[in-house]
Amino acid sequence: MKIWLTRHGQTNLNKKRLMQGLTDEPLNETGIAQAKAARERIGDVHFDAVYASPLQRAIMTGAIIGGVSPEEVLIDKRLIETDFGRYEKRPFYRMGPFMTLYWTLPEVFPAPATVETVASMVERSSSFLRELEEKEYENVLVACHGGIIRSLRGYLEDRKNGIRWRP
Repeated sequence: MKIWLTRHGQTNLNKKRLMQGLTDEPLNETGIAQAKAARERIGDVHFDAVYASPLQRAIMTGAIIGGVSPEEVLIDKRLIETDFGRYEKRPFYRMGPFMTLYWTLPEVFPAPATVETVASMVERSSSFLRELEEKEYENVLVACHGGIIRSLRGYLEDRKNGIRWRP
């Protein structure tokens, strides 16, 4: 099985460089164009299934890249973005030292109060992938978010700590 991971396209909150976790922000025009360009780039790949987080930006990205209607996208809440708690919608440059250290080196620094832990992200992403491994797909698209993709990659690359935080 080939698992294609993609982060959602741009939203207005992304454009403003604000922390965007559980806020259900739709794709903007640039985000739609990014998804269409990705679809074009991968060519005639047929996806047996398209999964996405329950957030609109991931559903629309998955639908466009997967070549299916939004109603055909399989929604899985385990793919939702990291819960940034009180840091939600804050500018990146105003996260403060604790969130900046955690988001940069989560293997070393603990999650600030109200922010989802790496352990939680690893648990839900590995649970999703273990279940996906039982399917008989040739190609599957998973449209989600930057934070959870780090945990998904950690599982797929068999990382000891369960995450792939940096490229």
